[in-house]
Amino acid sequence: MWCDNCLLVLPLRAGAMAWAVAIFLYSLGGGIFLLLYGQYLFFFNPEWQIFGGLGLGVMGVAAITIAALGTRSYTFARAMQFVWPFVIVACAIRAIIMVVELNRGKDKFQWECDNGGVLYWESAAANISTTPAMPTEFCIVGFPTINTSFIVALLVDLGFQLYMFFLVWRFCVRLVHYSGMKGPFGNGYYA
Repeated sequence: MWCDNCLLVLPLRAGAMAWAVAIFLYSLGGGIFLLLYGQYLFFFNPEWQIFGGLGLGVMGVAAITIAALGTRSYTFARAMQFVWPFVIVACAIRAIIMVVELNRGKDKFQWECDNGGVLYWESAAANISTTPAMPTEFCIVGFPTINTSFIVALLVDLGFQLYMFFLVWRFCVRLVHYSGMKGPFGNGYYA
């Protein structure tokens, strides 16, 4: 017998929508953060833009998932069930690359802090915009704290996405089960 409520923290549909809203919000914040301040943490030109763009892409997938769950559409939900594994793999690859590149650039980050938050000279030579100034908080908390917070945030992100995939899968399974149920008005009781 299937367990319709196994591993569910909240009611399935509303809980999955709330979970997708949480993914939507933190992906929006993370994507904007990387697009604005990623140039001070990652030192190859399009790198932070790719990372931020992928974060905004995850936000878009979460928004579509909210719409799929909100309309109770089996086809739409199945499409999201197909998309989430690709998103998870892309974000896992992004997480590995982000951590490696962040550790690779720790000396450049320290150079920026030692020089008053000025953009690293190689980045400045590549005509990278310095419109937003480097936040002084980066230098105050230091590289080890930033590195640890990135690792924890990326692992939490992957955990949230894996659970989102589980919720979408569980929702699709429930829709299939409910469509096959027979009520007392048909051929008997819920057999």
